[in-house]
Amino acid sequence: MSAPGGRVTGPAERVRLNAWVRGRVQGVGFRWWTRSRALELGLVGSASNLADGRVEVVAEGPREACERLLALLRGGDTPGRVDVVVERWSRPRGGFGGFVER
Repeated sequence: MSAPGGRVTGPAERVRLNAWVRGRVQGVGFRWWTRSRALELGLVGSASNLADGRVEVVAEGPREACERLLALLRGGDTPGRVDVVVERWSRPRGGFGGFVER
């Protein structure tokens, strides 16, 4: 499906997902788990510990894959305990060569 101006929309549209995950998500393998799921979905980006105890996940790729990663983050099968995930969607910026833990 195309939007005005020829921009592709729908599941194949490339997007950037920023997700801030709050709960017991540091020191439990959460970033490694997130990286593994992102790579399985063909996404690039990073998972980083923040000073306030949250993990920030940045993922770029097809919208459908990013939505699947977001569902997995909220799904209850993560290491540790996820209390809440706040998300922000934007255009991809590039600059990633894979998916890394920071």
